[in-house]
Amino acid sequence: MKNPFGSALALTIFGESHGRAIGGVLDGMAAGVPVDEEFIAACMDKRRARGDGLSTPRVEADNVQLLSGVVNGHTTGTAIALMIENQNTRSGDYAKTADLLRPGHADFTAYAKYHGFQDARGGGHFSGRVTAALVAGGSIVLAALQRAGIDITTHIARCAGLADTPFALDDPAALAAQVETLASKTEGFAVLDAAVEEPMKAAIRAAGAEGDSVGGVLETAILGLPAGIGEPYFDSVESEIAHLAFSIPAVKGIEFGTGFGFAGMHGSEANDAFRMTPEGAVVTATNHNAGINGGIANGMPVVFRTVVKPTPSIYKQQDTVDYLAKKDAQLSIQGRHDPCIVPRAAIVQTCAAALAVGDLLTARYGAAWMTHPTSFRKEDE
Repeated sequence: MKNPFGSALALTIFGESHGRAIGGVLDGMAAGVPVDEEFIAACMDKRRARGDGLSTPRVEADNVQLLSGVVNGHTTGTAIALMIENQNTRSGDYAKTADLLRPGHADFTAYAKYHGFQDARGGGHFSGRVTAALVAGGSIVLAALQRAGIDITTHIARCAGLADTPFALDDPAALAAQVETLASKTEGFAVLDAAVEEPMKAAIRAAGAEGDSVGGVLETAILGLPAGIGEPYFDSVESEIAHLAFSIPAVKGIEFGTGFGFAGMHGSEANDAFRMTPEGAVVTATNHNAGINGGIANGMPVVFRTVVKPTPSIYKQQDTVDYLAKKDAQLSIQGRHDPCIVPRAAIVQTCAAALAVGDLLTARYGAAWMTHPTSFRKEDE
């Protein structure tokens, strides 16, 4: 089993949903980088369940303990170990259905890979609970990126059939204003259109009341990424971001820029014409390709969307298989589950993108983007 992501900047995650703790090891951060524990806590709070009908009744404090690699508010240059204790588990909820394969979950594939030695309590290592470690590690990188002039933000583009205002793909100034609006929101329900927030919340609660769940679409914008980042093929900007995006449980698809909309366009419509700004910078008149050409960033905003499937843990009776008895069975799931993953997953996607961008930057600039965040771009001039 392989748990690390990244080559120049890497995060390894560990733990299970109902184990003693979950956590991660972030390796590759330079020495002397500020670490703001209040910022980490704010990111964790956006992911944290509140038991309000929009998320699981399992409410965890999610306090991040920095075990190594940080002293006096700065990185030491060695591996940063972080841990989050699981303090609100109810493993007994899973005892009666332990041998029943939950549709949409990794129960069968876990048996196929680990031959019954996996921790099945609460989904074990496959649980979305483990994404708390991704947020904890990713938030350290996210803060470093902000100091380097790179902003990453995610909003709920669609949920339960309702749509938020989309990001202004072709207007960098308007997009920057949208990112600023989202940055000012302190709670975790990230939408641009205030008028759609309550209807979305009502639709999520209604699905939960029926023992069902809903999905949606998350849209992420990356501003300030320098031109020249990424590699043409296997380590392209899209490849690294997609790798992290699909590491988020329930993400089943991704598109960049106009994405699948390209299928209905002509080349004359899809191409982004180049032009010079009065300051002498090369930009594009449109941004259908989401700031990426040939796998390499061109300096325009990178915008991508993921689709998040409905939470597979639903309270409706489902057909399944008793794996050990080798016979068909009926399943009524117990436990505490989210009626919708989308709102809590927004910050997870932001932090996942931060890890991808951090790895790409480190591959090109080494530690300079962390240690000299305001001047590292000069080598490109």
